[in-house]
Amino acid sequence: MIVTARRAAGFCLLLLLALLGNATWLMAHEADAYDHMAGNRRPQIVRYQQERGDILVAGRPITGSPHTAGTSDLAYGRNYTDGPLYAPVTGYASQLYGATLLEGVEDDLLAGTDPRLGAWPVITAITRRRSPAGNVATTILPAAQQAAFAGLASTGNKGAVAALDPTTGAILALVSTPSYDPGRLAGANKATRTAWTALDTDPDRPMLNRALRETYPPGSTFKVVTAAAALASGTVADPDEPTTSPDPYPLPESRTRLGNEVSGCRDASLRYALAMSCNTVFAKLGVDMGAEVMRRQARAFGFDDPKLRIPVAVTESVFPRNPDRPQTALSSIGQFDTRATPLQMAMVAAGVANDGEVMRPYLVERLTRGNGSIVHTTDREALARAVAPPVARRLQKMMEDVVTTGTGGNGRIDGAVVGGKTGTAQHGENNRAVPYAWFIAYAKADAAAKPAVAVAVVVEDGSADRADITGGGLAAPIAKAVMSAVLAAR
Repeated sequence: MIVTARRAAGFCLLLLLALLGNATWLMAHEADAYDHMAGNRRPQIVRYQQERGDILVAGRPITGSPHTAGTSDLAYGRNYTDGPLYAPVTGYASQLYGATLLEGVEDDLLAGTDPRLGAWPVITAITRRRSPAGNVATTILPAAQQAAFAGLASTGNKGAVAALDPTTGAILALVSTPSYDPGRLAGANKATRTAWTALDTDPDRPMLNRALRETYPPGSTFKVVTAAAALASGTVADPDEPTTSPDPYPLPESRTRLGNEVSGCRDASLRYALAMSCNTVFAKLGVDMGAEVMRRQARAFGFDDPKLRIPVAVTESVFPRNPDRPQTALSSIGQFDTRATPLQMAMVAAGVANDGEVMRPYLVERLTRGNGSIVHTTDREALARAVAPPVARRLQKMMEDVVTTGTGGNGRIDGAVVGGKTGTAQHGENNRAVPYAWFIAYAKADAAAKPAVAVAVVVEDGSADRADITGGGLAAPIAKAVMSAVLAAR
């Protein structure tokens, strides 16, 4: 009898251990799979049981969590202050369609499920206990954001602006137009579905973040990279000495002859070529240096990096992998398959302004708990040394000449030193489409030791005449407004 009882007790113990093991396995290993099973609404109901944390600009929330009791089994919704203005920063948090951009990347913190929000993060992670939601403080400067948004809106065209602090990498403005109100997608009703369909099928793609997720041919703004390569490699020893550059330039291994939009480019110096944007000088320099030198220089500024996060993912900007000689010539003037996001071209301007050091761009200053205590602060980090300081200072003087005597006069700001580069990028079949207008620049107050802002503006094709769409005409005034807003705030 005693033996039988012992066997029964042992068997029961095994069953209990098996039960505990299975429960532990489900909680520790399979919980995420069950959470994401189709038809399981429990995680969504739990996620919206409490107020969502806020995204902050200059310490003020630009999001909210209104109570929806009585209209849904999801207790709290989401709304946005100045939704279209900040949509390229916040993204959306939708009860039907998930979350994007900062709403998506920082979703756990904003929803209160991030273990770091608890007093004991390890225990919180194991118990999956929710804490009061945290907040995301961004680096955005409201005045710069508003200037960028208003400037793009005034053109009536699609486009984007990215502005950085060159010395830290902090993103000061991030704008994409046309934009949309993320609040239209926040709910779970018929109106939300209707709004989604309208936005998703809009040919102007208002939900596309053009500043981070769209790449364009950078056109003549890329000549800053080519000039950097020429000076850094020793191909050009003195930017004021004449180059050996025919006008027009016969592309190698082809019958195509590349020309210029301005006079004086034959054998022009590097300084004059940048100020007046001579295609022939930079195309020939690209061929003389070779594709590998050009590729290394582009990468030093941040190109060909598929892992860039701010913490939102950024589409990779690229210099062509294996161009032949004529393709290298065109790639060196920002055409052929050279592609860049506006953020990437802002990084080029910032790298030059910061004496050749490119700082890693970041959009989140810090993550905090609901009571304001800090969960995480973003460290300032150098991404790459693009060029040596002496080369950077030569480039600065050349970019400043673009604004004072060259094609970038519309970027000039009284009381400030401004360096810039215009660009008009051809696209479409046989380059017949209306071109993209570019302007990249940096600015610092006359008495300042360090630059305050670097910016890139791209304005897509629109209804204006082809001759009227130029980087200096359309994009430079927008960049000027953004830089002026930053200088006024410093």
